[in-house]
Amino acid sequence: MRRQRNVDVLVVGAGPAGLAAGACLAASGTGTVEVLEREARAGGVPRHCHHGGFGRWGTTGTRYAESLVEAALGAGAALRTGVSATGWAGPLTVDTTGPHGLERITARAVVLATGARERPRTARLVPGTRPAGVFTTGELQQAVHVYGQEIGTRAVVIGAEPVSYAALAALRHAGVGVAALVTEEARAQVGRARAAAARLGAARVPLVTDAVVTELLGRGRLSGVRLRHRDGREAVLACDTVVFTGDFVPDHELARRGSVPLDPGTRGPAIDGSFRTASQGVFAVGSGVHAVEPARVAANEGARAARAVRGHLEGARWPSAAVPVIAEAPLRWVAPNRLTPGALPGGGFVLRTAEPVRAPVLLVTQDGRRLYRQRAWRRVLPNQGLYLSGEWVGRVDAGGGAVRVGVG
Repeated sequence: MRRQRNVDVLVVGAGPAGLAAGACLAASGTGTVEVLEREARAGGVPRHCHHGGFGRWGTTGTRYAESLVEAALGAGAALRTGVSATGWAGPLTVDTTGPHGLERITARAVVLATGARERPRTARLVPGTRPAGVFTTGELQQAVHVYGQEIGTRAVVIGAEPVSYAALAALRHAGVGVAALVTEEARAQVGRARAAAARLGAARVPLVTDAVVTELLGRGRLSGVRLRHRDGREAVLACDTVVFTGDFVPDHELARRGSVPLDPGTRGPAIDGSFRTASQGVFAVGSGVHAVEPARVAANEGARAARAVRGHLEGARWPSAAVPVIAEAPLRWVAPNRLTPGALPGGGFVLRTAEPVRAPVLLVTQDGRRLYRQRAWRRVLPNQGLYLSGEWVGRVDAGGGAVRVGVG
């Protein structure tokens, strides 16, 4: 038997975006604001990141997460951990399960702040048995910093982006030696990630570029990984631990179950500049709509989304139609990806590229008409943020075709 309750705003996910949204909504006197978190502790990924670089003053991730939790609770938001949203019973009614059993919660507005996850070994289609010692960065950080588990003695880290060096920091904390950092990118394409390594004290780890992992070796416990270089050469690195890092995808399962339309590029809910989805009353924010930006960016988005939620509860009209925004190759995705009247993206647009591009010129067009041109004065790599001003939005024909963002 499900217990049924009503709230004004239900926020699903207590990472930086969800906590910031909950804090701002509660502080503004919106009504009953409830934030759900399926993990035992709130704070999202930062809560088990013991390195610095978070927030305005560069504090550790753990302290940053604690400050977000304190702000939400201090503002009056109800924070419930260990509670999973399992499905929908209506447009704004969410079924949950947790320590107190089954519930059905109906809200006036729902904010999806479900975050993102790294692709595990299975999703990357790396063959082999299922030996112990295989992690993603998030799994590793929880094992080390939350549960204090023994990890291994010698590791290989797959990836060469800032999160990869966060994995190195966790391994170092656990006393695990690192055989190599392996990336399919060329050496010249990992320079900025190397800068992140230096900040985390991991700059001397051997770097293997132009290589991919083709097989995990060992039964029972990992004994090594097989590599294939771009020129066809193969090699085996002995290790008892491997960490797959990066390659984030939005955690969109709840959105899919609620038939919230997804953007084919981001693979998260399609949103406009006010974080509104195509489902009335449902908002989406943070890494759940574009994986993945820094925690402070997600928190800022949560605060901006709170203003849009308040407007909705006060009677602002929900748009009935939208002009889609499409990223063209070599760009992978763009967010926001829906244009609706009056919803100007306060932070502009964020994009990702599928391949390295040097000082790209971004061209925004609609039905063959150029709306805007912007140059990025640097080399942009696939896992780096690329940002586009939103000053062209007022030139869009609301009755025209899709807006396209490409590289000229």
